[in-house]
Amino acid sequence: MSKPDLSIIIISYNTLQITKDCLNSIDKSLTKTKFKVEVIVIDNDSKDGSVNMLQSYKPKNFELQLISNRENSGFGRANNQGVRVAKSEYIFFLNSDIVVLEDAIEKLYNFYKQNENTINFLGGKLLNKDMTPQPSSAPFYSLSVVFAALFLRGDYWGLTRNSPNTIKETDWVSGACIIAKKEYFNRISGFDERVFMYMDEVDLLYRAKKKGMSVYFYPEARFIHLGSASSKGKKTYPILQVFNGLMFFYEKHHSKTKQFILKIMLKLKALIGLAIGQIINDEYLKETYGKAYQMVKLVG
Repeated sequence: MSKPDLSIIIISYNTLQITKDCLNSIDKSLTKTKFKVEVIVIDNDSKDGSVNMLQSYKPKNFELQLISNRENSGFGRANNQGVRVAKSEYIFFLNSDIVVLEDAIEKLYNFYKQNENTINFLGGKLLNKDMTPQPSSAPFYSLSVVFAALFLRGDYWGLTRNSPNTIKETDWVSGACIIAKKEYFNRISGFDERVFMYMDEVDLLYRAKKKGMSVYFYPEARFIHLGSASSKGKKTYPILQVFNGLMFFYEKHHSKTKQFILKIMLKLKALIGLAIGQIINDEYLKETYGKAYQMVKLVG
């Protein structure tokens, strides 16, 4: 295969069937596509037979490259690894729990190429399994946005994440679906590998904005995003990682005063969740928010 026009990077971790469904949807989406595509799958030491499946997978419309890690290196580090081996100057980060609809890859790629001088990072429209819009465009996590997310059901009211129906400049888009030129990605040194999972894209695109780069949302390219696939649907781990991610983001980018206020809000959220868990005797709430409360250190 000659140099591909687009390199798609997918991280795999114990999601055998979901990853296979993702690859099948990519293959189908590219049936009539004229440009050449390579798909790089980084497997983070899966134990469910994913590697054997990937080794035997034979796509019709793209070239597949598999990299098998000997440990779970996390989302950011594995994506950086994929970028280093990508042969195209255009890279497309795609979660393994994505199902590509129709010709969404071609639409996203063509729109990006036509506007690459004004758009540095571009996200597509994510949908839930039932085809309802999934919030995937958002403002950065200022203290007011964090408050809305924690206490006001911010996504529901469109105060935090949303899903526009028009092309729109935004602060950040979901890391489940982002296309960019490799040079833009490398200019901000890629994903911060200290973030194991969750908030990776927020940090990445915050640094991009600080460098004067733009982020846009493109609703014409549609993808189903199943969500939390590698967490097996258990929400304790994702919630703890979001708490961790917010604290890391504020320690990296904000003042000590704002860090302290953030931690007060996180403590309060954990206390409310813990209290509700005690009242209704919900073991999940008690375990999740008990751990979250212990995690947030107000000093240090």
